[in-house]
Amino acid sequence: MTMRSEEQLRRRIKFWIVLFVVGLILSGVTAFPIETQLSIAANYMSWLPTFIHEWIVDVHKGVKEINSSYPFLSYGTDWLAFAHIVIAVAFIGPYRDPTKNIWVIQFGMIACIMVIPLALIAGHIREIPFYWRMIDCSFGIVGIIPLYICYKNIKKLEIIESYNSRD
Repeated sequence: MTMRSEEQLRRRIKFWIVLFVVGLILSGVTAFPIETQLSIAANYMSWLPTFIHEWIVDVHKGVKEINSSYPFLSYGTDWLAFAHIVIAVAFIGPYRDPTKNIWVIQFGMIACIMVIPLALIAGHIREIPFYWRMIDCSFGIVGIIPLYICYKNIKKLEIIESYNSRD
């Protein structure tokens, strides 16, 4: 294999890692201003199907009441956002050395798969509407795609590296 194909693989891997990390961070930091976002959605997204808009209005009302009476409960969503950022930092490893840190990609893929039972089970217990649980599940499904592409490319890179190390 040529150095060019190895470099192309590395660039592809980095692209998909960056895409995943940006998505991970964005999905996490949105937990910080959750009341503000829900207020905007409740006030300006009435074009959504009625059942979705009513759910958003109800969630906004609940978050607003909780924040007014028990603001410390929102500390949990702050930690949720922080956890997304910390997990994103772990992907520096495979960005720098994909073959050595393939385990981070595998860990991410496992986490994406685990989103589905959590959304279905905890969502049911917390009385989250089924359609919203499907939206939550989609984060795991969408998230695994770039990670799987990375994984397959890292496996190809391992073959190239082992071939090149024989020279």
